Formats: sequence, structure tokens, C-alpha cells
Amino acid sequence: MSINLKNRHFLTLLDFSPEEIHYLIDLSAQVKEEKKQGTFPERLKHKNIALLFEKNSTRTRCAFTVAAIDEGAHPEFLGKNDIQFGKKESVADTARVLGRMFDGIQFRGFKHSVAEGLAKHAEVPVWNGLTDSFHPTQVLADLLTIKEQFGHLKGVVFSFVGDGRNNVANSLMIGAAKTGMDFRIVAPQSLFPDPELVKTAEKIAKTTGGKIRLTDNIKEGVLGADVIYVDVWVSMGEEDQFAERIKLLLPYQVNRDMIEKTGKSETIFMHCLPAFHDLNTTVGKEIYEKYGISAMEVSNEVFESSYSKVWDEAENRMHTIKAIMIATMDG
Repeated sequence: MSINLKNRHFLTLLDFSPEEIHYLIDLSAQVKEEKKQGTFPERLKHKNIALLFEKNSTRTRCAFTVAAIDEGAHPEFLGKNDIQFGKKESVADTARVLGRMFDGIQFRGFKHSVAEGLAKHAEVPVWNGLTDSFHPTQVLADLLTIKEQFGHLKGVVFSFVGDGRNNVANSLMIGAAKTGMDFRIVAPQSLFPDPELVKTAEKIAKTTGGKIRLTDNIKEGVLGADVIYVDVWVSMGEEDQFAERIKLLLPYQVNRDMIEKTGKSETIFMHCLPAFHDLNTTVGKEIYEKYGISAMEVSNEVFESSYSKVWDEAENRMHTIKAIMIATMDG
């Protein structure tokens, strides 16, 4: 089947078929090999990319920048204080202006409705670099990483542990359903994902042979897991909830004991980063001083282990983002 994604937005994996997702993963593997071999086709030469950021970023900003330059495009960073976005100019008006000057727009911010508004009015592809609801560019990189490790996605047992209702968990659940994984959210019931999104994922999984399960039982949730995945306990904008989350989620910390509970020797650990696994950050030191713990969502032992694939995962952001831009921009 021929796949054509030209001029498509990339806001959520809900908008893409399993075949289209696999196409993007395969294209990502292709461009990764090209870069490894020192081949740069510059398929986006003379394209201009707007990088619109409300939230700070390391991997998303760097991945879009390097990917664009590799392909001959010019990326322009637009921080929240650089333009009139949301201050003197509406989302719709900003989209119309940027759409007349740029060939594609990346948005990383808070409300998903803003990304949708940009997509509605820009008339060029809009890519979601993160919103409060979804983080699809991250999950595409995760899927590539898992396929590199196991050679396939269908049937992989995937346990997401911790805050099961954040943007990464939402997108992983959809991505896992679309690719036929056995996906578990392992979290306190108060942090389960939105029931309507769960129903949507379950419906998708029925068509792909996948499974969706929610549980607060750690032993049952990670048993047989090929992948243990965790995100930070407190997302940007929720910093006042550290005390509550630590008390609630400390039993769900990914450590050696949890890895052993999988009963498998080939389990890999993944994290979208940044991770609070030691005291080498300002936040890590503050948390230690206030709450007496040297790590939060993952122990340093696991984070630095041989089965930790976080650096492969981080690098793959660049390759999958490159694939998304190539596939969706009119070359």
C-alpha cells in the first residue's frame, strides 16, 4: 500500500493508521542509517521551519534543529518572549502569519487546543512537540527504539509505571494499541488515564491484536514485561505537587527489585527524560533536602544499567522527527 503523508499535521497518533505509523518508523530507521553513513540528501532544502516554544526543552528543540539542518532546511527558534503569540496576537492570527512565511511549524506548549488552532489556520504542516494531552514525537522515537531492540513491536509487553494520565502515557497507550502491543498502565488508581481515551485505545487494540490493561498492582503489572517505562512524577506546571506525588508514587519507583519482578532477563528500561535519578541537579538536591530521597521515579542503579536504553531513545528523537518532517512537508 502506498503511503502519502504530504501536508498532514502531526498532532496525535490517533490521526494515523497502524500502516502510517510503521511507515514513519521505517523511514526513521532509513534516515538514521543515512546519517550514520554520512549521507545527507537534503530533501528539505530551502524549507523554513518555525520552532514555537511555550515550554522549555532540550531534546525536542535540539532534535528539530539538527534534523532540519541535516535535510537542508532552516530552523527558526521562537520562544514565548520572542513574538507576540498569545499576548497581542491570537493563535489564529499567529498561525496565518507563520504559515505565510514558513513551510512547517513545530509547537511545544501547554494546551492541546493551541496546537489544533495552529493546525486549523496555518495552511502548512504543524507538528506537536508536546502539549498537556499528547507527546507523539516522543512516542514515535520510543517505538523505533523498541523495534531496534526486539526486531518487532507486535506482542511486546510494555509496562508504563507511575503517572498514568500524563501526556507521554496517553501517547504511549495509543501508540502501543496501534502497533499491537500488550500495554499496561501500572499506577495508583487516582493517576489512571482518562476513561474515554482508554476506551478508544481498547477499541484500536482489538483491531491490531493488542491489549490494554490498567492496574495498581505492581507485581502483576510488570510481570513478563519486555519494557519498563517511566516518566517524571511531576510535569512542568505542577511543581507545587511534589510532596503529594512523592508520597503516592514512591512505591512505584523503578529500581532493581521492580526489574526482577518482571521475571525476564531481556527487559529494557526507558525514560523520555529528563530523569531525577541522582543528586546532580538543582531539583534533585532540593528534593533530597526536603524529602530525604536521592532519586525519584528511577534509581540511579537502573538508570545507569546496561539494560537502560535512554540514550538510544534520546538520539532517536532526532531521526524520527526528521522522518516526520520529510513525510509531511511537500518536497
